[in-house]
Amino acid sequence: MAKPKVLPEKPNALLGLFNIDKPIIGVIHLAALPGAPRYAGQPLREIYMAAARDARTLAAGGVDGIIIENASDMPFSRPEDIGPSTVAALTAACLEVRGAVDTPIGITCVANAVIPALGVAKAVGAGWVRANQWANAYVANEGFLNGPAPAAMRYRSAIRAEDVHIFADVHVKFGAHAITADRSITEQATDAEWFDADVLIATGTRTGSPTQPEEVEEVRAGTNLPVIVGSGLSPEQVPSLFTVADGAIIGQWLKHDGLWWNAVDPKRVEALMSAVARVRKG
Repeated sequence: MAKPKVLPEKPNALLGLFNIDKPIIGVIHLAALPGAPRYAGQPLREIYMAAARDARTLAAGGVDGIIIENASDMPFSRPEDIGPSTVAALTAACLEVRGAVDTPIGITCVANAVIPALGVAKAVGAGWVRANQWANAYVANEGFLNGPAPAAMRYRSAIRAEDVHIFADVHVKFGAHAITADRSITEQATDAEWFDADVLIATGTRTGSPTQPEEVEEVRAGTNLPVIVGSGLSPEQVPSLFTVADGAIIGQWLKHDGLWWNAVDPKRVEALMSAVARVRKG
């Protein structure tokens, strides 16, 4: 199979956002918001306070950025699945985080919801939107280059959101976050870059199967963009992955008992950032 064409280089979005080599981005997993299937009436103030608590823990541990995530509980089969109540609650949660810490923030959404997520990002001053499961949503379900995908991923200029960067997942494992299209990892990377991404995320699975260095290399073979690791990172994996990746998103490993909805564990943040510091010092 011929190697996909790699698009021309863009300015390095990671340096522009974080001004540091190999940034570490922590994740805040919000509880279900209004409009989500699992929302059961939890007071929004509790959700916002939990987000602020996790933000302070991550910032105190030295992460370089924070993602506020509302992807795991929403179907997002259509862009309009983020309704007004969800947009309002997500915006308020982001503002709570911005009031708690000075760390740069971004937002995670499933790829179909990039347009409303860009609007939230502009409203709260977020620097990037992580478009998760874009391959599932677009390549597999609609066919490459068909349907509303090009419009959604190239919509930044229409709403004056050119300053909001797109981080797009390239799923390197089968499973809950599977590559469902019949394309190689390298081809998936080229596809993601075509959708106007600024950073690619080599993502393992939510079940704890981490990205491997050779999979990062497969992603890099299809792109000139920065490539970061998107799941499963532990202190033991930092040295091997940071020889090939340009940074990492950290989430599940930092939680009590490894559960998404539990509080971020400050001792785990310290352990992981200590491993990162050793690599940065060489």
